[in-house]
Amino acid sequence: MDVTANEPRPAEGDDDDSAAVLRTVGKVIKMWRERAALKQSELGTAIGYSEEQVSSVERGRRAPRRQFLEAADHALGAAGMITGLAKDVEEARYPKKVRDLAKLEGEAVEICAYGNTVVHGLLQTEEYARALYGMRRPLFTEDEMERLVAARLARQEIFAQQPPPLFSFVQEEVTLCRPLGGRTVMRRQLEHLLDVGRRRNVEIQVMPTDREDHAGLAGSLHLLKLRGGDTVGHNEVQLTSRLISDPKETQVLEIRYGIIRAQALTPRDSLAFIEKALGET
Repeated sequence: MDVTANEPRPAEGDDDDSAAVLRTVGKVIKMWRERAALKQSELGTAIGYSEEQVSSVERGRRAPRRQFLEAADHALGAAGMITGLAKDVEEARYPKKVRDLAKLEGEAVEICAYGNTVVHGLLQTEEYARALYGMRRPLFTEDEMERLVAARLARQEIFAQQPPPLFSFVQEEVTLCRPLGGRTVMRRQLEHLLDVGRRRNVEIQVMPTDREDHAGLAGSLHLLKLRGGDTVGHNEVQLTSRLISDPKETQVLEIRYGIIRAQALTPRDSLAFIEKALGET
């Protein structure tokens, strides 16, 4: 999920497993609240949340944050039974296709991506991601925005994995010059690219707009080379997000990406380009 401005709402049934987890968590909290003979409003007062928020959590309509779970656990004397649900809630907070993609990224030894419209999701700052989701039409609700931004940032935990995978990114020049979210947001995004691009296991390249030959005109692409030797592709356009496992198709994507890298600026020249763009933003 990297383009985002046109990110579709989850299809009916896509997140049934997430909804089931949240309903179960809500029932557990309700059981402990009733055991303590507290009303929803009383629990809300005790933990610093509104009655409506407590009600939404108990009905499985809202994914509670860890602070909510910890405060409820303490207030209800649950001895860790509620806090212990935090990991399940955290996973259920994200759309299923994000969880599936993050799982594959966690199994990858090398991640390659070409972005032609926006900065790739694994490289986005929180402010930049929030700006992109805010541009989406029809509009996301605030809850949907928070859920999607959190999911995007959670995917970036892959950078801390040990041993770390190798990363290769090629970004179109326009993605570094278009001030999405405003100039302050874009400056922070460019600074972040420089920080990430200086890591030993990360290469960021820029595809200049003036190239007369370009192998990436068919659109963005994302390749995951897994530990077992398989390669999986991921492609997202408008209302479609697709994982590609057919070897014939992934081979085509690998060939195209190799040519794209050769046509782009070198990693060293690319960092210099990003520094120049930062100075002009």
